[in-house]
Amino acid sequence: MSLPGEVMRWAVLISAVAALISGCGGEEKLIIFHAGSLSKPMADLVEAFKRLHPEVEVQREASGSLVAARKVSELRREADLVAVADYKVIEAILMPDYADWYVKFAGNRMVIAYTERSRYGDEINSDNWFEILARKDVRFGRSDPNMDPCGYRTLMVWQLADIYYKDRLKGRSIYETLMENCPPSNIRQGSVELLPLLESLDLDYAFEYLSVAKQHRLRYVELPREIDLSDPDLEELYAKAQVRITGKKPGEYIVIKGSPIVYGVTIPKGAPHYDLAVDFLKLMLSEEGKRIMDENGQPPIDPPLAVGVRNMPPELRELVRGER
Repeated sequence: MSLPGEVMRWAVLISAVAALISGCGGEEKLIIFHAGSLSKPMADLVEAFKRLHPEVEVQREASGSLVAARKVSELRREADLVAVADYKVIEAILMPDYADWYVKFAGNRMVIAYTERSRYGDEINSDNWFEILARKDVRFGRSDPNMDPCGYRTLMVWQLADIYYKDRLKGRSIYETLMENCPPSNIRQGSVELLPLLESLDLDYAFEYLSVAKQHRLRYVELPREIDLSDPDLEELYAKAQVRITGKKPGEYIVIKGSPIVYGVTIPKGAPHYDLAVDFLKLMLSEEGKRIMDENGQPPIDPPLAVGVRNMPPELRELVRGER
């Protein structure tokens, strides 16, 4: 009888189909480019998402926010979600060619992070931090303003400090003094890359977001709200600080004005796994998502604010308030 041969052929066919399906399984994945300061909340969000979609492989890439956006705009890499530490990055780098809407979803504030072994850690406070950092035996770091919003926000903090503290360095500019005391060797692409340097004592202090300092159990100096970029009511004051960064093309520059820290997220045009991206963003903007952000020291904007709301997926519009 030929039955065993038929069974074998069917087995081979089924195996081939299974292999084909397995090979196509690459479509069951989600690609997220996000700010380094979102690493912890994103990990928690992915864990919650996997409970709803255990079959999906989530690929996360953390970097400075401008790097994350330029992966899409310059390197032409596919992404399903881009989440950045400053919504202005989406406006400046991705819109209108690569995105036509975004959501403002969380805030933060600038602090100075340090460890129990940092020089003068028992002296530094919100009144004298710039005097401590002006000392020649103190090493402090910042991130690159052309790569990371925390980098240009650090420079804004220094500029605003000149306004707030006035002549507190015996007439010398706080901004200019700190620029001189922070050599290129103390600068990294992203702010989270400064953390190992704190632990190894290569740096005594680093300008970070409050959420990052809390997540990594670091000590930190709280700065006055007039300079920490956290208060929506102080937008006019913050705008007095400005930093020029590289633009979309070589030789182009963008001037970023100081403003309250607000994170932004979008689904880029042509996202390869669009439906999954919508599902993830629904979770991110849900009450559970807001709780995860809050627990990680990044207070959610409630309700989230959307720009370009008419271009958003219909499933997401009910979760946001249109800003313009």
